[in-house]
Amino acid sequence: MSSNREFLYRRLHSLLGVIPIGAFLIVHLTVNWFAVRGREEYNAAAAFMEALPFRYAMEIGLIFLPIIFHAVYGLYIAFQARNNTSQFGYFRNWMFRFQRISGVIVLIFITWHVWETRLAAAFGAEVNFSMMEDIVANPAALIAYIIGITATTFHFANGLWSFAVTWGITVTPRSQQIATYVSIGVFAALTFVGIRSILAFVGV
Repeated sequence: MSSNREFLYRRLHSLLGVIPIGAFLIVHLTVNWFAVRGREEYNAAAAFMEALPFRYAMEIGLIFLPIIFHAVYGLYIAFQARNNTSQFGYFRNWMFRFQRISGVIVLIFITWHVWETRLAAAFGAEVNFSMMEDIVANPAALIAYIIGITATTFHFANGLWSFAVTWGITVTPRSQQIATYVSIGVFAALTFVGIRSILAFVGV
């Protein structure tokens, strides 16, 4: 792969991870948060999302295609990268390694989640509180969701740090340190929302 093409792909990979994928993640977690407020409110929020005009076009163009590119190129980066944590052990080197590991977990989780929800909906199932309630009634599924949510929020939050560096937003050590604190805060906040929401489906 030529250096110019790889530079372009890495920029696109970074951009798609924040817009639109990251934006969709935040919207998705926001909708899930309605489960904390009760079955009726979650069902109303889910029905609103299902009734959006041009929903299928938006799902394909703004969610699935960007995720496919981000995932495929992310796997390329993960398997060709030289992780040097054993030699240096710096915080950022470990974050780089965890970013790649979490990316693989997220890909598996998203594939399973889409299979359980979107494909089921395509065959007539209704995406509502009862659907999620039935899925996470299995303790193994609940644990898998908690792991998947945590991996997803970490991958996004840590990816924000990389995005800021890649796009020249944080160029000094001080700005990168601040970005680290911001990414930790984003991870903590989104993880709380995600896990608290999924636990609402089991009555916790």
